[in-house]
Amino acid sequence: MNLISTIMIIAILLSTILTIVSFWLPQLNPDYEKLSPYECGFDPLGSARLPFSLRFFLVAILFLLFDLEIALLLPLPWGDQLANPLFTFSWATAVLVLLTLGLVYEWTQGGLEWAE
Repeated sequence: MNLISTIMIIAILLSTILTIVSFWLPQLNPDYEKLSPYECGFDPLGSARLPFSLRFFLVAILFLLFDLEIALLLPLPWGDQLANPLFTFSWATAVLVLLTLGLVYEWTQGGLEWAE
């Protein structure tokens, strides 16, 4: 028997055993709390017209903004391999300065205060 057929037999046997075990292991009595949908702390079966805090969305947007900043700065360590790495680092510094100024503005305006 060659190596490829041995690997195929082992893979099929292992996947079959794991599939059979996965049907035996879970509990058969489902819990109501685990089966209920979770929608960001709101009751999904209630009214859809409930008012909620606008500050929640402000904090969420600020989180997404700074998360995007991290995604934009991830390739920065490879920027030193370019022909002119100073250009890349100056753009990265400009992005960081702009986002820092935006954070300072939000902080001074009270946009980051959760409760007044």
